[in-house]
Amino acid sequence: MKVAIAGAGNVGRFLTEDLAGNGHEVVLIDRDPDRLATLPPIEGVRYVTADACEVSSLQAAQFDEMDVVVATTGDDEDNLVISQLAKMEFAVPRVIARVNHPKNNWLFNETWGVDVAVSTPHLLAGLVEEAVSVGTLVRLLQFEGGRTRLMEVTLGADSPVLGSEFGSLVLPRGSAVVALVRDGHVVVPRPDAPLVEGDEVVLLVSAQCEDDEIRTLLLQGS
Repeated sequence: MKVAIAGAGNVGRFLTEDLAGNGHEVVLIDRDPDRLATLPPIEGVRYVTADACEVSSLQAAQFDEMDVVVATTGDDEDNLVISQLAKMEFAVPRVIARVNHPKNNWLFNETWGVDVAVSTPHLLAGLVEEAVSVGTLVRLLQFEGGRTRLMEVTLGADSPVLGSEFGSLVLPRGSAVVALVRDGHVVVPRPDAPLVEGDEVVLLVSAQCEDDEIRTLLLQGS
């Protein structure tokens, strides 16, 4: 896979080393030549000194050949511009953008060419809630500009589905169970396996399905 990473800060450097270590071809772009000069040569990695907000720079970096572009700079405006250019000018199949300021999260959507927006504060909040919440619905991650989301529900003692067979769950349209975590382990339940208190149900949900529909089914009952 060919990956372009814009921004040679801590995040960009880590991603570069990690992806290259897994056999991917990586182009790391940064406008600061001194920053790139301090980086060691890595097999499969090409360093490009350029402004990733300029079309000519992205052409030189061969963005038209990329499978994935990741905008990881510390400036949200730059990340939006890079994402839009990658998607609109070079038709990159998958564009991932870092959100530095949580209040800007709403901007990182398909209008700006963003397929996946990664907001560290939102992820941390979700993980904190996931760790301490039982009987609640927690959004873990959003994809496709918010049109698809990953959520987790931990079944409490009053869940209406306790004792029900896993195969009997009738989920709202636009949702699907992707994992069931029980006692800290991912399990593949049999259709006749009963749901028990403490089960963590992980679902992939599209925009057509409302959170309240999931709450009603798994937490509150009719």
